[in-house]
Amino acid sequence: MKAIRVHELGDPEVMRLEEVPDLQPGAGQVVVRVKAAGVNPVDTYIRSGLYPRKPTLPYTPGNDAAGVVESIGKDVTRVAVGDRVYVAGTISGAYAEQALCNESQVHPLPQRVSFAQGAAIQVPYATAYRALFQLARAASGESVLVHGASGGVGVAAVQLARAAGLTVIGTAGTERGRGLVAEQGAHHVLDHHAAGYLEQVLTLTGGRGVDVVLEMLANVNLGRDLKVLAQGGRIVVIGSRGTVEIDPRDAMSRDAAILGMSLFNISGHDSARVHAALGVGLENGTLHPIIGQEMRLVDAPRAHRAVMEPGAYGKIVLIP
Repeated sequence: MKAIRVHELGDPEVMRLEEVPDLQPGAGQVVVRVKAAGVNPVDTYIRSGLYPRKPTLPYTPGNDAAGVVESIGKDVTRVAVGDRVYVAGTISGAYAEQALCNESQVHPLPQRVSFAQGAAIQVPYATAYRALFQLARAASGESVLVHGASGGVGVAAVQLARAAGLTVIGTAGTERGRGLVAEQGAHHVLDHHAAGYLEQVLTLTGGRGVDVVLEMLANVNLGRDLKVLAQGGRIVVIGSRGTVEIDPRDAMSRDAAILGMSLFNISGHDSARVHAALGVGLENGTLHPIIGQEMRLVDAPRAHRAVMEPGAYGKIVLIP
């Protein structure tokens, strides 16, 4: 089979398409014929060596994929050969024609959901769900500010929060992106390039502030986020590209909480709960991933550049 392989950490060009042996499942394992693989910012951090967890070289990037079960190992009972599935993490990597997974990493993909959409579920939707409901404990009737709401995690968060009865304020940097955020159900959409745009959050909430903030770029926004939080508000830091200085008094005066998260830290129990909820949303149409770009597997370097560019719009997927 063909797979993207990384033999040294560095810039996007370290990813090369190579021929590697076909995968064989062991006990409790599943081999998926990949129809689409998702590209996430965290993939670029790992490839470049900036992520705290370093991969064992050589490796195949990617955690998200969707496809058809090709073979199963001994004691596998939840899926059968020929099933349509999406992958929530892999043993072998997702940027390939095949992915080896533990049975617990493979979930049914409803017929109404395309393979490209299936490749957009794991990191974006599981991150958004965990941030909103397992960490921030968001509840119906509360309000949430979603930074970068036109990207993969942002779109997922808007859909999940709206379905759960929260008032959703989303931000995006382009007119096209803001249109997408509104289409996905945000009650209010702000231009995060506009001067003083966060002051509008206070206006929109009658001066009270928001209960929850999902922060994709903490090194830029965290200090300002604290100033628009409601009493008892929670900020979940999903992404950051550097350090930041804050005034602790802004947190103290609100009894606020700043929560950091990495999806790699999720327990098996919490992951099962997340995907049980996501499965229902995919089945009933509440959740519908937005695909911004489809690229060939060989274009993985270009995809890694694109996923880090400003003006995010939906999800980037690779098609083997």
